[in-house]
Amino acid sequence: MQLSFRWYGQKDPVKLTDIRQSNAEYIVTSLHHIPAGKKWSKYDVKKHLNFIKSHNNKYNINLKWNVVESINVHNNIKLRNKNFRSLINNYKDSISNVAKNKIKIICYNFMPIIDWTRTQLDYQLPTDGLALRFNYIHFLVFEKYILKNSNLEDRYEKKELISAEKIYKKMNAKDIKNLKIAIMGGLPASEIKYTVNQFKNMLDAYKEISPDQLKNNLKEFLKEIIPVAEDYNVKMVLHPDDPPIPLFGLPRIVSTIKDYNYILKAYDSKSNGITFCAGSLASNINNNVYEIFKTFKNKINFIHLRNVKIENDKKSFFESNHLEGNINFVKLIKMILNEEKKRKDNGDEISNIPMRPDHGHCLLDDKKKKLNPGYSAIGRMMGLSELRGIIKSLQN
Repeated sequence: MQLSFRWYGQKDPVKLTDIRQSNAEYIVTSLHHIPAGKKWSKYDVKKHLNFIKSHNNKYNINLKWNVVESINVHNNIKLRNKNFRSLINNYKDSISNVAKNKIKIICYNFMPIIDWTRTQLDYQLPTDGLALRFNYIHFLVFEKYILKNSNLEDRYEKKELISAEKIYKKMNAKDIKNLKIAIMGGLPASEIKYTVNQFKNMLDAYKEISPDQLKNNLKEFLKEIIPVAEDYNVKMVLHPDDPPIPLFGLPRIVSTIKDYNYILKAYDSKSNGITFCAGSLASNINNNVYEIFKTFKNKINFIHLRNVKIENDKKSFFESNHLEGNINFVKLIKMILNEEKKRKDNGDEISNIPMRPDHGHCLLDDKKKKLNPGYSAIGRMMGLSELRGIIKSLQN
């Protein structure tokens, strides 16, 4: 595997020299200063690439940009309304301009409104480290008492609604503020931090979109972008929904093995592939991550490795140490290494799959710093070290 680290650009509190000290050799990054929908020029990509290269020299590990994560898909593309055609043209041009800079893997997602969703960004672990957490009842509190959505009885059990009311009555102003931040504006390098009214307006925009319609919109998007990716030998790798469960009544169409079967058949191409995010997929207790990997292994060209611990309600989870959650990483990494060996023997172009430790606990001195949630240096370095240990032991 290509040992990689995500970097949020020049404003990231985690610097390139920090990443080099983690023993990663590759950078996963994006042009976060360019809003979703705007075209990435060849010059924009080159400038970012040159900044990374400027920190390399003959005395240190030379970090290399191997994956774009992500070129964000504008909501108007997902909805196929307003200016979606011009936005798709911008997206196609961005793919070509990335490829002209010799970067050939692009991660993206098709989640409505926001990317990954958590209800707490500083869940305290028994170790005193801080983790990301998704609490299903707290999410319900947000939907019922902050967004004030109606008809929740159609999507939640009566006992869940009662539990949410009890929790809400105990919450103070700070608790409510933190819940809002976690769900609406806690994402790293988030371009948009919604107000409650803005968030409700976005939900209204998706109100008439069924799962089948959103799937068809993705299919139409693939028809537009994959031929461009093929022309430039780019691998487009779709990230799963995170978490892969229904939220806000919105369609979730990249959550299960059935979803992936549809997506990969929607446009059969070597350029139409998957980001295998173990933690995202495993946060739905009904998903078998090993079976998903086995089924689609020839389509996996980018890997995120993090672990989760499912809680007693089977819907909530927190992000555990990489070696202590519901995923057996020894088993999974062995499967990855076997797939890489098979690709190498076959002479496949991507036999050394880019992998990054996904998220990490906030530990030690990082607890005193202002950091992107989930993207502290020390926690991810710890995760990468644990994963490297498994890789080395299995290779011997």
